[in-house]
Amino acid sequence: MITTRTLDNGIRVIMEEMPQVQSIAIGFWVRTGAIDETPKYAGISHFVEHMMFKGTENRSAKQISGDIEKIGASMNAFTGKEATCYYVKSVAENYRPAADVIIDMLEHSLFEKKELDRERRVICEEIKMGEDQPDDLAHDKFVTSLFRGEKLSNSITGTRGSLERITHNVMKKYVEDQYTRDSMVISVAGRFDPDDVCEFFSGRFQSLKAKKPGLVQEKSEYVPAVHVVKKDIQQSHLCLGTRAITLDDERSYAFQIMNSILGGGMSSRLFQNIREERGLAYSVYSSLGAFSHDGYFEIYAGIAHDSLRAAIEGIREEIEKLADEPVSQEELDSSREQLKSGYVFSQESTSARMIINGKNYLLLGRTFLPEEVLASYDKVTGEEIEQVKSMITDFDSYTASLVTNRRADLKSMMRN
Repeated sequence: MITTRTLDNGIRVIMEEMPQVQSIAIGFWVRTGAIDETPKYAGISHFVEHMMFKGTENRSAKQISGDIEKIGASMNAFTGKEATCYYVKSVAENYRPAADVIIDMLEHSLFEKKELDRERRVICEEIKMGEDQPDDLAHDKFVTSLFRGEKLSNSITGTRGSLERITHNVMKKYVEDQYTRDSMVISVAGRFDPDDVCEFFSGRFQSLKAKKPGLVQEKSEYVPAVHVVKKDIQQSHLCLGTRAITLDDERSYAFQIMNSILGGGMSSRLFQNIREERGLAYSVYSSLGAFSHDGYFEIYAGIAHDSLRAAIEGIREEIEKLADEPVSQEELDSSREQLKSGYVFSQESTSARMIINGKNYLLLGRTFLPEEVLASYDKVTGEEIEQVKSMITDFDSYTASLVTNRRADLKSMMRN
């Protein structure tokens, strides 16, 4: 059962009771991320997330981790384009001391200069690590090119130059402005008493501002682009795709099934064509990325350098086939069952339930009941698949990024 409440302090709480488990997962979601940043301070949301673990007025960094581990709990955090989440998982009876650690971090972090300088170096190494992972680099360049001129193109980690400009005062001001009670959702999943949970959180976060101004997102005209990065690597990494649906689009379930048919698994069309029939790639798949105001469809392939043109031709072939021929009922039913099974499996994890509930409630102001999700998959028809196909079947509208070890005329390959 999923319930929601707004506490006296203005913070919204979404709770999913799972009485069959012995654990609890709690996520503190804040609606701030890369889209809230300026180029001057790019990466500050992610930098803040790191610094929250580096000491508070009440705990040193060692005490933060020690207080979590001594009760057998675990905690972590992540930053995205639109949100930042701090989360903890513990046995049910230890949720109060576990949650108290993150509350302390969110209200009383110090952001000391010595720790800032040290963690800045750590994030610079994280940036280097991302640049050394060519599949991640290709994806980042793809998203940046796809949303060029919009906030969604902002880098989550920032740059070495932007990180150098983030001082103690800059960070404190950013947290003061962005970490407000109206921008926060607490997502709870597992075994707990809802009244007890709400009573525990009611008196908290009084040091945070009540509200912040809404973010205005402006959309730019989409123009397909290509981006090539040359690196000394053994394999070429290709990402290509186009803009697609938002997080709350009513066509989402049809789009997910279509994506699964095209590139969602070992029986998918892309896998069978590019890997099994042509032997061009070890890894090839398609995926969706959805945000509150936009989204994208992406195909990824890791291929031999001299197989790049052939792989693009094979991908184009499958896109054109998708456009020209109706999806079979067998494919539709198979992909539907794969997605339903994956969803059902996720229901068994308190952490997964906490994440999906928290994200949807924070960004959309609602959540989706399990029976609603499964019924929505069941309702998808072949006609609905045909309607959403047109969003991705114009290959000339595709943006592409490539990380390879040689010069490559990717634009020519994409447009021929």
